Amino acid sequence: MSETYRALTRKYRPTSFEDIVSQEHVSSTIKNAIKQGRLSHAYMFCGPRGVGKTTMARVLARTINEIDISVDGESLNQTLNIVEMDAASNNKVDDVHHLRESVRIPPQNGKYKVFIVDEVHMLSKAAFNALLKTLEEPPEHAIFIFATTEPHKVLPTILSRVQRFDFKRISVDEIVQRLRKISLDEDISIDEESLHVIAKKADGALRDALGLMDQAIAFCGDTITHNELLQALNVVGTDRLFEFMNCVKEHDADRGLDLINTLLQEGYDIQEFLIGMTEHLRNLYIAHETTKLYLVEASEETKKRYLETAKDFSRDDLMRMLHIISEAQIKLKDASQPRIQFEITLLKLIHMERSEQLSELLAGLEELKKNSGNFVNSSQNGSVPKNEPETVEFENESKESQPETSESETVEPTSPEKPPVRSEASESEEEKETEPEEVDFDTADQMEEDDDFDIGAPALTTSLAKKVESESKQEEQKSVAVAESPEEEAQAPEKITLEYIEENWPTYLESLKGDFPMLLHLQMERVKLLKVKGGELYLECDNQFAKKMLDEQSMDLQKKLKECVGSMLRFNISVGELSEEDKPMSVYERFKQIQQKDPIIRDIVEIFGAELEY
Repeated sequence: MSETYRALTRKYRPTSFEDIVSQEHVSSTIKNAIKQGRLSHAYMFCGPRGVGKTTMARVLARTINEIDISVDGESLNQTLNIVEMDAASNNKVDDVHHLRESVRIPPQNGKYKVFIVDEVHMLSKAAFNALLKTLEEPPEHAIFIFATTEPHKVLPTILSRVQRFDFKRISVDEIVQRLRKISLDEDISIDEESLHVIAKKADGALRDALGLMDQAIAFCGDTITHNELLQALNVVGTDRLFEFMNCVKEHDADRGLDLINTLLQEGYDIQEFLIGMTEHLRNLYIAHETTKLYLVEASEETKKRYLETAKDFSRDDLMRMLHIISEAQIKLKDASQPRIQFEITLLKLIHMERSEQLSELLAGLEELKKNSGNFVNSSQNGSVPKNEPETVEFENESKESQPETSESETVEPTSPEKPPVRSEASESEEEKETEPEEVDFDTADQMEEDDDFDIGAPALTTSLAKKVESESKQEEQKSVAVAESPEEEAQAPEKITLEYIEENWPTYLESLKGDFPMLLHLQMERVKLLKVKGGELYLECDNQFAKKMLDEQSMDLQKKLKECVGSMLRFNISVGELSEEDKPMSVYERFKQIQQKDPIIRDIVEIFGAELEY
């Protein structure tokens, strides 16, 4: 290398608009203004560090004054026509007064006298006010160019007198292309992965990238290898991040702790590692969608690794991991033991259950629910869910049977429940009893299981149905009075109305607590009463699971309602759509709501850092 070595940031500073990287929207506008003779008397260049604000100002000054390219950009200040001022160190009113005196002097050679004020936001308010009049009505030969990284600190009265241009951050690919060209000019051997490491470390600033390139050359020499570059810049490489994600995949906590210890022993910063892990998880999330892979700023080889690794994690898992890492970055700033907090965070990722396992568990529960028809009645002794209609048809040894009640016989809602119909063989025996014997549904179910080939039931049912039609109304009412005990059931009004049901509904719900499972009671509290029509009570549930549960227990629920309102009503259950207010909240929203309502939980979250378990 030459003995008079200059830093890459100074040696490769652009001297023309074409050399400036990624700011075409500014350079093209200024070139057109020069071509059309429409130059403004004041410009404001805003943007982050290292994106070319001062360089653009120097190129503009060089172009309008037609200064030869042999004059270095840093030497322009030595000419009489271009004055550079650092507002960070010259921010007083006296400095602005000196600038105003210089404005009056016309250019010695050339057409314009250009004043470049860098970091103009550092000027005091009094200095800004002293500059206002000169800035609004400068001489024809004066052009002001202000550069700042914080335009919000500049007075609005100044901003209203200038043309503002906002510079954007330089993309990783553009920085890589620029570094590749410079490495060829400098005869430096560097691989593609190392170029991406430098470009991402620069964070959109080409000047920072050139500075890092200088540092890498000083450490590695003319041949820059990836491992040496990571050591020189103290950057966590993608290999380490992929290695840690492999520990997360295999739930290998011991290997993960060893990796953490190695990183800390090598001097890597905890926050830098978390920043790298956040970007790594973000890239894995994007890699699930191959059409969006252009959003990943990495070499082609690394993109392929992202595609392969992304298959091991679902997007839900990656989002939960991102949430854990983001929370840790905030907590580590105030942690008294950062290393312990850091290890806990990474162990959370390792021990976190996967979404696939949760889905399998839910599927197993759903399958168990389908295969077990009596899971709701598990708390009841000897209770069996009944899915049969209101009346059960069967034939036993004593010839006792109960016909199915047709819909036409129960049109009137005030009509009480039909009594069980007796067979001819047992009529004389039952007349002696004061109360008709109630059918044992459990025994009936058992008998149906024992005798699957009951071919006599249909014929018996037909004959009994004819007999029911021939019975007089007086005998029917008398049988009902005997069958139903007035001591257990309420007296029904002449006509059952929805208002009457709503009035007795709280009593009905209270009566369910002792005889039915709590889950069924909670579901009944959430149903809506719609109407009473044709001996049917129309109910509306908010989900399919609740409907199925109520359908399975409809017989017992109807009997319980009969005790409260004095009349047997069939349940007609439907599922309605939830309104926006009734829709269930997510786990995170529910946890946040609990924190707001309960001050104790809120204090626990704030003091101990409690969070939702995944």
